[in-house]
This record gives sequence, C-alpha cells and structure tokens, in this order.
Amino acid sequence: MPEDGRHETQFGESPGVDSEPRLEEPRMFRVILHNDHYTTMDFVVEVLMKVFHKTAAEAIKIMLDVHRKGAGVCGIYAYDIAVTKISQVRHMAKKREYPLKCSYEEA
Repeated sequence: MPEDGRHETQFGESPGVDSEPRLEEPRMFRVILHNDHYTTMDFVVEVLMKVFHKTAAEAIKIMLDVHRKGAGVCGIYAYDIAVTKISQVRHMAKKREYPLKCSYEEA
C-alpha cells in the first residue's frame, strides 16, 4: 500500500476513479428582445448588428419578429455570454433613452 493510504489496482490506478474526466456541455440560454411602443425599429436593428453580430438581413428578420410577434430570439449562448449580451443591450438602450427589454430563458 502506498504511503499516503491510497489503494491501487494492479495497473497503478486508484479503484473507482476514471482516467478521463467527464465534461458536460454547459447549459444554454436564449436571449430574447421584447417589443415596446417606443423603441425604434432602426435602433433594434443596430443593437442586433452591434451586440449580436447579425448581418443586416438577419437583424431585420429578428426585428420584424419582435415587432410582429412581440419578441424575437437573438441567439443561444452559455449563461455568462447571455448575461453579458443582455447587459450590453440594456446599456445601449439606457444611453439612448429607450425602454428596450431583453431577457433570457433556458434553451
């Protein structure tokens, strides 16, 4: 038996310990923009292009979803990235005095 009190198998490994750690995929979250009656469509497109790196065509499609359906999905991200993007949207909206709401939900 080794000096530290561990038991080893004939192959030199501790029993019950996997040789490869198991990594799980991170939980993912949808970032959603919500419609309001004050934020301009142009500003929503600008946010989508600057914060979410959407092309003009993608940004217009999402903006129309926000306008027509009440909400639009901007993307799906790991938690920290989703929260950071929401913070960026809120900062841009506050700076321009728009009440644009952005949220996340588990994907």
